[in-house]
Order: sequence, then C-alpha cells, then structure tokens
Amino acid sequence: MSELKTNKISTNDQNNVAIDNALGLKSYDTAGRDALTSVAGDMIYNSDDNVVQVYNGSSWDDLGGSDYVEINALIIGGGGGSNTIAQGGGGGGAGDFVTDTVVVLLSTNYTFTVGAGGTTGGTNGSTSSLHLTAAIGGGKGGQGNNSASLSSLAGGSGASGGGGGSTNTNISTSSGGAAIGQNGNVGGTGRSSSNTSNRCGGGGGGAGGAGGNAGTTSAGNGGVGLTTSLITAAQATTYSVGEVSGSDVYFSGGGGGGAQLTNGAGGLGGGGNEGQNGTVNTGGGAGGPFSYTTNPGDTAGGSGVIIAKYPDSFTMTVGAGLTSSTVSDPPSGFKIEIFTQGTGSVSFA
Repeated sequence: MSELKTNKISTNDQNNVAIDNALGLKSYDTAGRDALTSVAGDMIYNSDDNVVQVYNGSSWDDLGGSDYVEINALIIGGGGGSNTIAQGGGGGGAGDFVTDTVVVLLSTNYTFTVGAGGTTGGTNGSTSSLHLTAAIGGGKGGQGNNSASLSSLAGGSGASGGGGGSTNTNISTSSGGAAIGQNGNVGGTGRSSSNTSNRCGGGGGGAGGAGGNAGTTSAGNGGVGLTTSLITAAQATTYSVGEVSGSDVYFSGGGGGGAQLTNGAGGLGGGGNEGQNGTVNTGGGAGGPFSYTTNPGDTAGGSGVIIAKYPDSFTMTVGAGLTSSTVSDPPSGFKIEIFTQGTGSVSFA
C-alpha cells in the first residue's frame, strides 16, 4: 500500500481544505493520553470517553463543549427501624436499591440527599435522592406489645416491608409490611402466643428477597439484599459502605426478627440481627428486639448511601451539608464519589 507524506497541505478557494476521506485522529485511552508529552493545540480521540479532545496547555478539553454529564448512580434509601415494649418485635425492611443513569446540566446545582435509617419507636427509613431519582426508605418492623391488637402489630409498608410483630394472645399471625419500592420485597409474618417462648417476629424484606416468616419458636430471617458492580469489594471496605461477601458488595438487606429461643438473622446487605441496628450506609433494616429488658427497645435501620460514577473529564463540586469521599482508584476514564450523609447541592463543570 502506498503512503504519501507531506510537510504542508495547501488550501483551496475560500480558505477551505479539501479531504476526500474521513480524517482519522490518533486514538488513546485516558491512561495513554496522560502519558503523552503534550503541547497546547494537540488533539486526540479518547477511546474511554468516546470524544475528541484538545490540549489547552494544562488540561484536556472535550471538543464541541458538551453542556451535560451522565452520572451512573446507585441510590440506597434508609432501612426501617424496629421497636418493642414486650416480646418478639419484627425486623425492619430494607431501603430501596435504585440504579439509574442521571443526566445533569453543567454549572447547575442539583440536590443530593442521603436518607437516615428509621429510629425511635419503630419508624420507616428516610428517602435518598439524586435530583429527581429517589430511593424510598424501608418499612418499620411490627411492634412486640402485650395485649395489642393484631392489626397494630403489622410490619410497616416501605421500599421493602417490615416484619410482623407479636403479642400474648392465642396462636395467631400478624402480617408483614407491603413492598412499594422499585426493588423491594414483603416482610415476613409474626407469630403471637400466650407462651412467651413462642412469640416471634417476622424478618424484614430485603431488596433481593422476602423476609422470613416466624416459626413456632424461631424468628424470621431478614431478606437478602442486591449486589452492585459500581464499586469493588476492596473499595466498599475502604470507604465503609455496603456489606462485603467474598468479591460481592451487597446493599439493602432486611432485619431479622426477635424471638426468645431462636433469633432472626439479618439479610446480606447490612440487615441487623435480633436486637442490633442495621449497618450504617447499607440501607439495611433494623433487627427486631426480643424484649425491651434483654435487648434495646428501639433498634435503628442502617442509613442509605449514594454512589456516583462519571467521566473524569468533568469536575464535581460538593456543597456544604454533604459528607462524601472521592474513590482513589476508579476505573480508567472515570471518577467515583461516595455520599454517606446529609443533604446539599452538587454541581459539575
């Protein structure tokens, strides 16, 4: 094949340059681009970002001046809390697990909110949101309460439902809460009995599975959460988000129910075991206490989290009121920011 080399291309009429075929720029990934010894005016095609870039003397600019950025986001709502004043409280339901590609304009403030876990007296978790995309909180665990009506023992509805609680009536069941989230499951049923040993709470629903129903002498386990590939297990450990199991990172596990004999286990994804809080920054539901005298009467759901991945050609500014960390080892061509608390404005340039 012939090759023509020249030091100069002359213009045609009216200062135009005529080229019959497409002009092919040299292609580099971001790492290869950054290894170049560049001068102002150098131009390449970035194969990671799929965009033409020109060097301005200190940094690489996208050619064409895109006025928006696409964020690959994971948004986790706060887990539901649980409460008991007697025996056999239900586990809290998990906060919602929402993935979305969010498109935002440059130089514009957008509100990010990390939802808190449900707390005192058994309350639902709070909603996490990135602009218009929201992950609602998990349902509260049903209360363990002497002489209460069955209807008052039902688990709360939420992203995933809370487990049903128990009372000292003849053998009967209380319903788990309904799931109304994008990724949610129902809470398990509670079991009431006049025999204290047979009073057991249902498990809270998780994003990946329903809460377990209470058995004769055993509480229901919390439902399992879901995994994400947005961050690695090592990154999750470094920044204390999610629950790591092997190479997987889980979020939004349901809380285990409370029982005197066999406790309910929390679901993978930060769900609390009996009498334990859901894990912070997982959206896990609270563990249902067996008794206010032997375990805490109130257990809290785990708070939510937001993980935002975006091209490294953009710069994020995080406003006051938000707590976040920048991942130090993101995939080539990208940045990752993990939001763990608060509410505030975020903008891109």
